[in-house]
Amino acid sequence: MIVEQIYTGCLAQGAYYIVSNGEAAIIDPLRETKPYMDRLAKDGAKLKYIFETHFHADFVSGHLDLSKMTQAKIVYGPTANPEFEAVIGEDGQEFQLGGVKIRLIHTPGHTMESSCYLLIDQEGKERALFSGDTLFLGDVGRPDLAQKAASMTQEELAGLLYESLYNKILPLSDDITVYPAHGAGSACGKNMMKETVDSLGNQKKMNYALNQANKESFVKAVTEGLTPPPAYFGMNVAMNKKGYDSFEEIKSKALNPLTPDEFELVAESTGALILDTRSDKIFAKGFIPQSINIGLAGDFAPWVGAMIVDVNQQLLLVTEEGKEEEAVTRLSRVGFDHVLGYLNGGFESWKQANKEIDTVRRITAEQFESEMKNSTLQVIDIRKESEYAAEHLEEAYSKPLAYINNWIKDINPSEHFVMHCAGGYRSMIAASILQSRGYRNFTEVEGGFNAISKTSVPRTNFVCQSKEYQIN
Repeated sequence: MIVEQIYTGCLAQGAYYIVSNGEAAIIDPLRETKPYMDRLAKDGAKLKYIFETHFHADFVSGHLDLSKMTQAKIVYGPTANPEFEAVIGEDGQEFQLGGVKIRLIHTPGHTMESSCYLLIDQEGKERALFSGDTLFLGDVGRPDLAQKAASMTQEELAGLLYESLYNKILPLSDDITVYPAHGAGSACGKNMMKETVDSLGNQKKMNYALNQANKESFVKAVTEGLTPPPAYFGMNVAMNKKGYDSFEEIKSKALNPLTPDEFELVAESTGALILDTRSDKIFAKGFIPQSINIGLAGDFAPWVGAMIVDVNQQLLLVTEEGKEEEAVTRLSRVGFDHVLGYLNGGFESWKQANKEIDTVRRITAEQFESEMKNSTLQVIDIRKESEYAAEHLEEAYSKPLAYINNWIKDINPSEHFVMHCAGGYRSMIAASILQSRGYRNFTEVEGGFNAISKTSVPRTNFVCQSKEYQIN
């Protein structure tokens, strides 16, 4: 028997590949099928089942393409209602896979169809729990994503989650290995560990949600401090439920090389958004006007979903040469299927064609320190509220990037401000959005708070309410 976790850091997502006696199963696959098909070919195994723990919100699953290529059955838990052929399993139903069995455990709460899968070995021993978004390491799935579909409040869903965990998961053996669908960095939870595998026994000891005195305290604990989910989540759920075009078709259409003239014409005629995936350091020095910068070398796909919002938005790509396919692949994972092409030759070809170029005013932390000593600066910290609360500059306002569409209207274009994040990645996203909307009276700090903290600029961990919510 083989159990392999296939972890994708950009999405903090874990898919699972299981083989026994020539038969294979895949749990929660990502959209591109090649990694799985390569493993099947290497092992000489036939894919029998594709197990889905629920209708995913933060990524588009590869279940449909995999099923078409292998004739494997797609399996969901009770109450699932996909608009394609699938096996809707029953609570407690067991699926034979070679010499092992996989038992479906219906665990509603995160969503109504949410289910875990328990791996039982050839001797009948319960070995591993593939817990989906029901149980994370250090956390549990947020209960606010399925409120509308379930016609329930987040408190009611949290109550169902309590029953699922305390009645069905906690009674399982301590030595069972827990394989969750997500880890730290995912928006599907709020307190996840950086580890991606743990024993159930350890989770019983240290997971706050599994150590509540009663249902009431559990509901309060898991619903407290939830931030609004990214807007694209609902659209991904719809794609996973209704179906989508194959990844290979999407990739073929998107990998369309365009000359600078063609690129410019398509941008003007379609209104496509120009997405520049180069690093913040390179982008700051020169880019196509109106471009939005979200670098590949970071949490690319989640930030695309959070900032662009509509998965049907047409896109044009500017990438480092050779990174076009990676960008298209990672966009497709979160449902952005409408890429019209990419700038052939990268930004260098745009410069050589003598096209218009824009830049961002970026200063070093040392320059920022000097300017702070010589004048009063308005500073915006766009990190998460938790990062700001842990430590921040004394004079900084908290304005998280995730809420830029809310706070951008509060900015006075005539007043200059300085902006930073932790390392420069998020602040350059914000800078590109601001400039694309006509805001130019600002400076961005290279290296962000990490670099500033090495200077003498005063810092504090005291959270002032006026600093959180007001920009003069």
